[in-house]
Amino acid sequence: MEQKHILGKKGEAIAKAYLIKMSYLIVEKNWKHLKAEIDLIAQKDDFIVFVEVKTRSTVNYGHPESFVSEKQQNRIIGAANEYIQKNDIHSEARFDIISIIKSKNTEIINHIEGAFYPTL
Repeated sequence: MEQKHILGKKGEAIAKAYLIKMSYLIVEKNWKHLKAEIDLIAQKDDFIVFVEVKTRSTVNYGHPESFVSEKQQNRIIGAANEYIQKNDIHSEARFDIISIIKSKNTEIINHIEGAFYPTL
């Protein structure tokens, strides 16, 4: 398995554990629709939360959250709309990014709630 893919999977596991610790209920992991994948779908309070996880080993080329492009955001929003319709969800939706910098001995987690919004 490619190193980048391994780091990404570790990041998703770290994010999932973090969300559980913060009292989120994880309802889906790696949910796919067309060309989009939503890393984690969670519930907390009255929100359904669609989470994009970005993991890097260094910030030499920028912080992980800066790598969520507008194109990727639009794919996630489209997939989230499909998920909401398919599952007849009436909760308010939110799009979060969990940014993780993981080196050998440290993990820095940055949870950005409401990181992006659907355009109307």
